Amino acid sequence: MNFPNPHDVKADTIPGTEGWERMYPYQYQFVTDDPVRNSYEKDTFWFNDGLHYPEPLYPFDTIWDEAWYLALSQYNNRIFMVPPVHGVDHRIINGYVFISPVPVKDPAEIGSRAPHFMERAGHYYKNWDALEEKWKLKMEATIRELEALKIPTLPEMEALSVVTDAVGESQGYHLLKNYDDLINLGIKCWQYHFEFLNLGYAAYVFFMDFMQKRFPSVPTQRVTQMISGIDVIMYQPDEELKCLARLAIELGLEAVLTSSPEWSQVEAALRRAARGDEWLAALEKARDPWFNVSTGTGWFHHDRSWNDQMNIPLNGIATYIGKLRQGVSIERPTEKVRAERDRITAEYRDLLETEEDRAQFDQLLGCSKTVFPYIENHLFYVEHWFHSVFWNKMREVAAVLTDHGMIADVEDIWLLRRDEIKQALWDMVTAWATGVVPRGTKVWPQEIEWRKGVMQKFKEWSPPPAIGTAPEVIQEPFTIVLWGVMNKSLADWSAVQEVKDPSTITELRGFAASPGIVEGRARVCKTVAEVSELQEGEILVAPTTSPSWAPAFAKITACVTDVGGVMSHAAIVCREYGMPAVVGTGYSTKVITSGMLLRVDGSSGVISIVR
Repeated sequence: MNFPNPHDVKADTIPGTEGWERMYPYQYQFVTDDPVRNSYEKDTFWFNDGLHYPEPLYPFDTIWDEAWYLALSQYNNRIFMVPPVHGVDHRIINGYVFISPVPVKDPAEIGSRAPHFMERAGHYYKNWDALEEKWKLKMEATIRELEALKIPTLPEMEALSVVTDAVGESQGYHLLKNYDDLINLGIKCWQYHFEFLNLGYAAYVFFMDFMQKRFPSVPTQRVTQMISGIDVIMYQPDEELKCLARLAIELGLEAVLTSSPEWSQVEAALRRAARGDEWLAALEKARDPWFNVSTGTGWFHHDRSWNDQMNIPLNGIATYIGKLRQGVSIERPTEKVRAERDRITAEYRDLLETEEDRAQFDQLLGCSKTVFPYIENHLFYVEHWFHSVFWNKMREVAAVLTDHGMIADVEDIWLLRRDEIKQALWDMVTAWATGVVPRGTKVWPQEIEWRKGVMQKFKEWSPPPAIGTAPEVIQEPFTIVLWGVMNKSLADWSAVQEVKDPSTITELRGFAASPGIVEGRARVCKTVAEVSELQEGEILVAPTTSPSWAPAFAKITACVTDVGGVMSHAAIVCREYGMPAVVGTGYSTKVITSGMLLRVDGSSGVISIVR
């Protein structure tokens, strides 16, 4: 398996983007002037984190990558002392994030870390439910603190109360302070994000390791099927759409709800319709918090929430109304999934030869089922609810900068790093206090225009799925179950990479994520906005999926993704819907085009392009 040298990839600068490195933190750069770091980078295996970043990262949006760079690594390496892995290292090339798990190579160190891990992780596993309840309270308090945070404007003259109440603080000071508070709440949120997450994935890995040692030929998919059919709140936004669809029919409003794809027109019609106010009241009740679900993964500033883009949930409601009127069930086949889960579980448990093995099987499977809800539920609290509020608070900061001529448009703020925004705010506030023109009015608009051009060129560039030196064996558990990166997938990616003409490719391979075989026409959707183009019975081909894509799963017959492992979102949801899925193909959205006839085998992980 041959992958490019990371320094060669970085050195091949896209014309017109020279100097792009200043858009990102300096520690994210592959370097050539430090022999030690250069050697480490060249001899390390890095893979493109397309699971989280299917597109180039805007400078401000690095905040979440920096947050998990810190949080995941600290919990692995400094808090829980996970025996086989330290943390995950990060780099950026042309806006795309490449990551590399840092393994513990010394067997003696693994041995010395193990007792600490057992003590610390054991405390969480033994008290999981109670600790998770505390976590929910912490997260909800953090979100409510974020919602209450005020972003002040700069008045021509401070209020008289500043004098009469002897406040001793200006609005300028509060703008600077509250920006810091906003950023710190974001970092704090991500500290909580990883409090349980690594341990949750570790529970899967322990169970998987047990099963693969007892049954060397057991498919990973079979193991994950034993942890399916469990309700989680991440499904609730979609359930709210179904409830609203049923209510629309009950109130005789289905024609109004399907009269236009534009929410503004439908809302106006509902206000005029008999019992329309009743339906709108139910909608308002559902919106907080469930419509804080992002239209994307929530990792990008442009992943607006359903509350911000009501056309998206309207499309989902209309889809469900159509199915209900046709007499088609819109329920997830949960009972069928649970029955299959229980059948597979009993089958493998009965094959175990000793009572000791059966007891360990029960313990490990029980632990995996206990942690499963958190694995999905944390997404709603962090990437969706918190992020949706956070992005809009940042837009309030941007509005102040726009009013003072520091940037030309609110959406320009994302082209600045968060430390640059702090510099710009200090420049603006001190100039406001002094009564002069801030220097940034001549600095930032020009720099932002250049960066817009750079970002456009980055979007036109296709990053390789992996760079550096591929290891002989990939053993890091999270890399395998979440990102879907293992030696077999690397070999599959390498084979595709060597094909000069993608149109000649007739087969792709990935993780067998959900069983079954389906033939159908492909529909390539790179964003949730394109999901509305999906036709009934098509096969969804996407870089990755997120919870906001849920209505799509009511239309499709199978799902294929570029990135992800057996515990990725697409894999989990397809198992819950009982439809085939192949994930972690590396190149599906680059090779497959809408309308192609595909044969998706979710049991073997093979996608045949029939054309």
